[in-house]
Amino acid sequence: MAEAADLRRIALSLPGTTEAPHFDRAAFKVDRIYATMPAHGGTANLKLSPDEQEFKCQLAPEIFAPVQNAWGRQGWTCVTLASATEEDLSAALAMAHAHAVGKPKRQRR
Repeated sequence: MAEAADLRRIALSLPGTTEAPHFDRAAFKVDRIYATMPAHGGTANLKLSPDEQEFKCQLAPEIFAPVQNAWGRQGWTCVTLASATEEDLSAALAMAHAHAVGKPKRQRR
C-alpha cells in the first residue's frame, strides 16, 4: 500500500524533478508538470499517454482511473494510493516523468 510520502520520495528521486505548489495541490515537474497530489494525499494525478492510461486502467482499475474531465481525455490519470504498491506507483511515475522531460511548457499567445 503506497502513501503520499512514497509518491513524494519516488517522484523527487527521478532526475530533475522539483516540487512546487500548484493551486491547492503539490506539483512534481521536470520541464512540465507530470504529477500532482492534493493535500489529503489519498490520490494523485499523473500525465500518461492516452494509450498508457487505457492499459493501466484496464490492468488495474482499482488503482488507476481517467480523470473525469477533458484533462482525462488527454491522459491525466488518477491513482488511488492506498490500492497501489510502491512498484505500481514507481512504474507509473517513471512513465509520466518520461513524457515531461524535454517538453517545455507551451507559450500562450
